[in-house]
Amino acid sequence: MTDAPMLLDATHVAFDPPTADRLVQLGATNVVRASDCLVIGPSRRDAAEHNRLRETWLSLSEAHSDRDDSGEKWDRLYAPDVRWEPPVVLWVSVSLHERVNLWRACSWLRHIGIACSDVIVAEFEFVYGTRTSPPEPPIVPRFNCSASVADHLDKALLDRLDESCPWPAERYDRAVRLWESYTEEDPLAFVESCMAGVEGFPELAPLWELLSCFFPRRTTEGALRLSRFDELILTILSGQDYKTDVSVFCDRSQPGLDLREILSCTGDLFLEGRLSRWARHDSSAFVERAPGPNPDEGMKSFVYRLTERGIRLRDEGLEQLTDAPSLPIAGTEAYAPSSPWILLEDGRLARL
Repeated sequence: MTDAPMLLDATHVAFDPPTADRLVQLGATNVVRASDCLVIGPSRRDAAEHNRLRETWLSLSEAHSDRDDSGEKWDRLYAPDVRWEPPVVLWVSVSLHERVNLWRACSWLRHIGIACSDVIVAEFEFVYGTRTSPPEPPIVPRFNCSASVADHLDKALLDRLDESCPWPAERYDRAVRLWESYTEEDPLAFVESCMAGVEGFPELAPLWELLSCFFPRRTTEGALRLSRFDELILTILSGQDYKTDVSVFCDRSQPGLDLREILSCTGDLFLEGRLSRWARHDSSAFVERAPGPNPDEGMKSFVYRLTERGIRLRDEGLEQLTDAPSLPIAGTEAYAPSSPWILLEDGRLARL
């Protein structure tokens, strides 16, 4: 590691735990873990507000936690005890999770006064045949949320560190503006950026394709439909037999395959949380819940099935946005009367 002395002295930001561990193994002494799945749940530009809302969001989940087994937070970007000593190296793969966290890190570093010329971005493309990936892609994923800097060999990490440099100011500015628009209550500017494209940020098109799955839809005839994600869940659920979270996740139908494609970016525990929200939503529920076969195993602790009202909702659509439980997404909220955003058939958002 003596060939890369900067590795010991810089502040290194890792957007997933395996990368943080690898950097420590390589000799980095100041590693900041900034790992959070920001494609779901609330995000805000203000650090204190962001932390508060994320903690509240996770506390409402019966399965998620913002800490690892040792009690350390997964996301320490805003932690007051971090030593931000330049240069700062941001290690990022093509994962949609990491790209959004990259925008956030650029914004935060600017906020605390670190010049973009002191920020080195070590970017890694997705390469097959690395430490953990197969030699050839069996199927090209629709959403790439599994890539990691830690997939690459030590030599590749050190070589990339040696050749990486600060972004041009214009590209850095674009990253900061993306985070700002991502966290706005009005998502239209961000959606327009995704659909038009922004130079240097190819992640925008697939990211919006993913995020759009969580917004209620309006057909050209004016009918109000569930989001694609919720429609898949309610399609897999039965009005007769109860199903565990695992049964829904492992469903072998085409809707099951489509659901797992989305869950590859949110994690399977997001399904557990969403089913729980559906079961607790409204006094006359669309989804009913009962004790499952294994109360000690998260995704088997409950079973679910549709009520008659839920079957009508699935087949006939929404009468109003609040028929479905709300879902915070970035700076806005799906199904919320205060944020009545609906997805049009051309992929744009509009107010209901």
